[in-house]
Amino acid sequence: MNGLRQVGDGSPRAAYAWLSRACEPGSRELWAYVCSLGAVEVAAQLRAGDAPSRLQHAVGARAGEDRSLHDLDLVHRAGGRFVIPEDDDWPGEVLEPMAAASAGGEVRVVPPLALWVRGSAPLTPMLERAVAVVGARASSSYGELVAGEISYGLAERGVAVISGGAFGIDAAAHRAALAANGVTVAVLAGGVDRVYPKGNAHLLDEIARRHALISEFPPGAAPMKQRFLIRNRLIAGLSTGTVVVEAALRSGARSTAARAREMGKAVMVVPGPVTSAASAGCLQMLREESVIAVGSTAHVLDAVGAAGVDLAPLERAPDRVGDDLDPGLKRLLDAVPARRAVPADSIAGVAATSASEALRGLIVLEMMGLIEQHDGRWRLIPRS
Repeated sequence: MNGLRQVGDGSPRAAYAWLSRACEPGSRELWAYVCSLGAVEVAAQLRAGDAPSRLQHAVGARAGEDRSLHDLDLVHRAGGRFVIPEDDDWPGEVLEPMAAASAGGEVRVVPPLALWVRGSAPLTPMLERAVAVVGARASSSYGELVAGEISYGLAERGVAVISGGAFGIDAAAHRAALAANGVTVAVLAGGVDRVYPKGNAHLLDEIARRHALISEFPPGAAPMKQRFLIRNRLIAGLSTGTVVVEAALRSGARSTAARAREMGKAVMVVPGPVTSAASAGCLQMLREESVIAVGSTAHVLDAVGAAGVDLAPLERAPDRVGDDLDPGLKRLLDAVPARRAVPADSIAGVAATSASEALRGLIVLEMMGLIEQHDGRWRLIPRS
């Protein structure tokens, strides 16, 4: 490093830890620079004030601080770990669409440099099959019911449910996945040791105990407003597709869906009541954007599941008696009364056919078990 200032103990892990505190995530320029030179070199340049001016300006006064080893100790004491691209557990294949989109110019889907994780479950197996379920914090009972049913079904089928740990739809999705004894992961906008919102502390602690809390922000980082938007792109990036259950016209859920679309991933929307403000954003997405309307786990799996395995059955109305009859017999059957038996000529008049044609048809319908005859009069066979 020729005189540059070493970060932490000089290891790549310490360098990534320093970068995660010095630089806000989501910078395409920083990500590309680290990919080119490596985290150790970039961190050292920034510490010494020798990095490109735009990066140096973005870091600002943070360049003079080095809490890398302290942060690594904090996450360890919180029951977590720091995962970097050099680790076997780095979900590189899962994040590949983010890298491809960023390389293609979509600056809002920049891959993470590293991930702070609270929980001991390996990341890669959890994220191999994952769907994001997101929506409004001020959710309705309808939205929470649908989010829960979809998430429970996904978890039962071995699909991880990813969300943001917030109130409303996020919490409903996480709880349903846990209830199904499935996998769920919460992606946070602050440090994994700093539970937010406080009202979901028990839920988030349970997710960490059984699966994982993930963040790009170092221990102790506050969940500031802009960080939620940065977090949303990671929710989309870790998922095969994104389901929006309820969303206002302006919402974080819609930003998550937009990032998923920029990565070429499936975006699914649950239709809601047109009278509900919580579903106004969903309605607009269905009218104006390339999204898939879904209402069940089967619909979601049909959109993002494995070919030939998760195909949803074609939905159709229940079969009715006579659906497979030719038009003449169907018209005749419709003319047969259900309660009071009547003669053939009466049925012929209603069906607009001759008495002889009606009689021949009635005999066919009787042989099919659809009608019955009593003393030359006909009626439908009662159905339970």
